[in-house]
Amino acid sequence: MAKVQMTRGKFNGIQACADANGIIAAAAMDQRGSLKKAIAKARGAEATNEDLTAFKTAVTRILTRYASAILMDPEYGLPAIAQRAPGTGVLLAYEKTGYDASVRGRLPDLLDVWSVRRLKEAGADAIKILLYYNPFDDAAINEVKHAFIERIGAECAANDIPFFLEPIAYDDAVGDEKSFEFALVKPKYVTAYMAEFSKPRYGVDVLKVEVPVNVKFVEGMRVFSGQKAYSREEAKEFFRQAADAARKPFIYLSAGVSDEVFRETLELAAEAGTPFAGVLCGRATWQDGIPVYAQQGLGALEAWLEDRGVANITALNETLAQGAKPWWTIYGGLENIEVIDLPVQQ
Repeated sequence: MAKVQMTRGKFNGIQACADANGIIAAAAMDQRGSLKKAIAKARGAEATNEDLTAFKTAVTRILTRYASAILMDPEYGLPAIAQRAPGTGVLLAYEKTGYDASVRGRLPDLLDVWSVRRLKEAGADAIKILLYYNPFDDAAINEVKHAFIERIGAECAANDIPFFLEPIAYDDAVGDEKSFEFALVKPKYVTAYMAEFSKPRYGVDVLKVEVPVNVKFVEGMRVFSGQKAYSREEAKEFFRQAADAARKPFIYLSAGVSDEVFRETLELAAEAGTPFAGVLCGRATWQDGIPVYAQQGLGALEAWLEDRGVANITALNETLAQGAKPWWTIYGGLENIEVIDLPVQQ
């Protein structure tokens, strides 16, 4: 395999987000609107911006002792990243939370007062973008999204910082992404976006992706709903097909499932021989702490995190140790990467 060239800033940034073995065991805490709604629902009263910062800071301070990196938003989370454990990498989100439901296509938008340069100055080791993406949508919608990702890729290249892209599959014609109907088409959608955004034109360095199946509909899984979309062997083949489409390191997101379900999902990925490079796991680790915080306050959340939160993330790390592969595996090994220096920017 020919040597792969990578700039020093991008190489160092990915390494900062990985552990000593090259596994990205990152915690996600960039939720904004969804977290505020969840706290408010559990409390039965409005949640404030101060609630978000307090929650994010507690999660960061306690759980980053067991994580290689933390994904955070710059809107409410900058005080939190100051509380991270030494040696923890920082990914900062660049997109606005949610999307305008009144406009077709779930079009993305960026935070108004931020740029890649500013995020880097705020402490980012890498930049993360979430993109709702239907590979089979109208060409006009996807052209907008392709150009959007190309611009961000170019901005990250100019600032020599890694670009983590999180595509989320959807199809408004099929409906709810958690449904049986969507489960039937999900493997095709995830495989297609992994192939698309592996193309060099986008400048993506790491893909943060969904698993290509909905494990509730995999016969033989502990969480099997009773309605079969795929057998266990079929599910493993979908994992392999999606992985084969990738030309960049990829990590899995937890997508809001419980920690037990996410670990079982990763075990299935490992059984399929999928060379995933780790995870960016958020809600699976800490979501059960939301009602604790909402109803009992910050001290109770901290106690819960020290107990259940730590148990969740250490169990996840044990699963990663069994199944994940170093991020450089897709490039033929660490020795196959040639790190090059760029001129220093003023």
